[in-house]
Amino acid sequence: MRGKVLKNRTAHGGGSKANKGQELDAFCAWDGDTLVLNILGTPAASRDAIGRPKGKQLRVSVTEKPVRGRATDHMVRFLADKFGVAVSDIEVMFGRYNVNKQLRIRAPQKLPAVVARQLAGADGA
Repeated sequence: MRGKVLKNRTAHGGGSKANKGQELDAFCAWDGDTLVLNILGTPAASRDAIGRPKGKQLRVSVTEKPVRGRATDHMVRFLADKFGVAVSDIEVMFGRYNVNKQLRIRAPQKLPAVVARQLAGADGA
């Protein structure tokens, strides 16, 4: 079991405490072709859902319980589908074992409406 946890931890990033992520003015921003997202996670929710922004974070709820990073792993799989990318295209920069997270999504093929609206507003400003 321990080997599996370490494998998932490496695959989804978040293993280094030295990496503090990228400072954002909103909950999302482009860094080249990579989308950077600040997340406020809610584990053990009644359903998987992308919610509304709360300050500089996007609320994301998942049904998985917060045990040994499983909720984060589940969130990455859920978001991979929503952004049209492979799970391996999402890196957890920090927050693997915390509700406050930063994710980097390489070359998303789809954008959920709340993210598209934020990015359109940022481009027009």
